[in-house]
Amino acid sequence: MSALIIHGHFYQPPRENPWTGVIDPEPTAAPYSNWNERIHSECYEPNSAVPVVSPTGDKKIVNNYSNISFDFGPTLLSWLEKNHRDTYARVLAADAESVTNHQGHGNAIAHGYNHAILPLCNQRDRQTQVRWGLADFRHRFRREPASLWLPETACNNDVLDLLIDEELQFVILAPQQAKRVRTKSGEWLSVSADSLDTSSPYNYFHRDGSKRALAVFFYDPVLATEIAFGDALKSSAAFAEKLARRAAASAGLLNVATDGESYGHHHKFGDLCLAYALEVDAPARGFTITNYAEYLAAHPPQMEVAVSEGLLGEGSSWSCIHGVGRWIRDCGCQTDGKPGWNQKWRGPLRQALDYLRDEAAARFETTRHDLFIDPWKARDDAIQLILNERLSREQFLFAHAPRELALAERGRALLFLELQRNTLLMYTSCGWFFNDIAGIEPVQILKYAARAIDLMDKLGLPSPRERFLESLANAQSNRSECGTGADIFRSLVEPVNHLRHKDESWFNSEMF
Repeated sequence: MSALIIHGHFYQPPRENPWTGVIDPEPTAAPYSNWNERIHSECYEPNSAVPVVSPTGDKKIVNNYSNISFDFGPTLLSWLEKNHRDTYARVLAADAESVTNHQGHGNAIAHGYNHAILPLCNQRDRQTQVRWGLADFRHRFRREPASLWLPETACNNDVLDLLIDEELQFVILAPQQAKRVRTKSGEWLSVSADSLDTSSPYNYFHRDGSKRALAVFFYDPVLATEIAFGDALKSSAAFAEKLARRAAASAGLLNVATDGESYGHHHKFGDLCLAYALEVDAPARGFTITNYAEYLAAHPPQMEVAVSEGLLGEGSSWSCIHGVGRWIRDCGCQTDGKPGWNQKWRGPLRQALDYLRDEAAARFETTRHDLFIDPWKARDDAIQLILNERLSREQFLFAHAPRELALAERGRALLFLELQRNTLLMYTSCGWFFNDIAGIEPVQILKYAARAIDLMDKLGLPSPRERFLESLANAQSNRSECGTGADIFRSLVEPVNHLRHKDESWFNSEMF
């Protein structure tokens, strides 16, 4: 019997208008009102209830999430919980079922909170992104997470050390992210995506010398490519044949990680193919369907791995051959750009957001010993206020303030936390992933920047707007009619502020 794990990464960026808390119309998602609704209809919902007819004619409804390893972006799960509770409930139920079926090991793993590229975050933001993602997982799945999906699988040694510090057991990476492996004999060997053995996990050891380790699974690159970009999902029988051929080349685990939207959104009927393959065709070929935590418990790592730090030492990922350049510069990686377009706007966009983040952080630090005992611990813990709008804000502040705060001071403290939430959301990775700064995704992260500036004004802090726009003016759109990032901010982002009908704030909701 061959062990098989298929991992689905299910994610959409946060799309809510930061002033109203609802998603504005997105015409490109037609006939749906927005992309979340469209992909829910084509992928998230269908995978939760797939009609399957067995070779003997028996009919049943299969929840694909019960058969695959998976992660869901926390902000996407929040949207599902509010807008499609049946789908949301089936996702949670699938994990609960898998815990029973896999000796206490669930299919679901946690996810970095809003899909920021963790190697490019500063230390504080990286920690909050991870801790918020873990807290969100505990809140929804009611158990401890064994792993956390790294957005774009982007990592460096700092990221992996943090996962060990947070007591996680394993992580999933792309094969090109392995640099060297140390064999049982102690010899270090250089590896590539083509030469790496992905049939077993490896140990990554914390750099502090404590011998604490994290297991690293590298997925099969051939299968991943065939699922994402090939014809693997055209037929469940053909899919099972591809699985069998790949399994024949290895002596251990066959595992693959893919964009979950491959199953129904990118490939029509991909959800049906997946269900038949895992319910019927793969077991018939001798595969045992498992998940990473269960496999790891029975097969601990025997070799060590050193991960790649990318071309410029910034980190590596699964979707940028240059490391993590796709989210910081014109590295050449892009999607659907027209001839002659460039992505030189990426650098100025990140520089402008870094400036705004640092200004907000400096002001937040001044609340130490005044509004908060430790403002950064308060920020880490504030995820509980996002997850539970009924949680007493007064009790939260009582636990984190150095003294009893007056009513106006409580409101001010909560506005500071809302400011920090928006500066974190600014770094959602989709803002850099595509081809132009005038696209829907960069405009969305600029909305979070505008909200942050608005909150700083409400707090009576010096406005960073002019310097922010000066930096953003260096980001030139490929569409001449759109101008620069500063022009886009003035024409497409700031008007949203003036049109708002409700000033939504997670932290001020039913404040006391």
